Amino acid sequence: QVQLVESGGGSVQAGRSLRLSCAASGITVSNYALAWFRQAPGKEREFVAALFRNTHKYYGDSVKGRFTSSRGGVRNTVDLQRDTLRTEETAVYYCVAGRAILSSIRNIDAYAEWGQGSQVTVSG
Repeated sequence: QVQLVESGGGSVQAGRSLRLSCAASGITVSNYALAWFRQAPGKEREFVAALFRNTHKYYGDSVKGRFTSSRGGVRNTVDLQRDTLRTEETAVYYCVAGRAILSSIRNIDAYAEWGQGSQVTVSG
């Protein structure tokens, strides 16, 4: 059974940094695409970043240059380092996994496995 567990959420002031981690069990992350989506209050879920088979990285336009997706320091984990956070990035951040192909890497429907979500609140 696949399980994805996010950690590292919380509250931070605008302009500061926060790192999220996702621990995966039941899959080998090097064989999957692992991605992050977020959902702000009253908005649809938005693609943030993806790590394809632990090698290729993809980012949403609004986070390019500020967010970094990478393999975690612990086996079978991935991290999302978020720098220069903005108040509008207050959201629940979800770690997701799937056997996505590159053409659908930003497509929410490409991911079958979801974590429970981690709340991030950015204050001004």
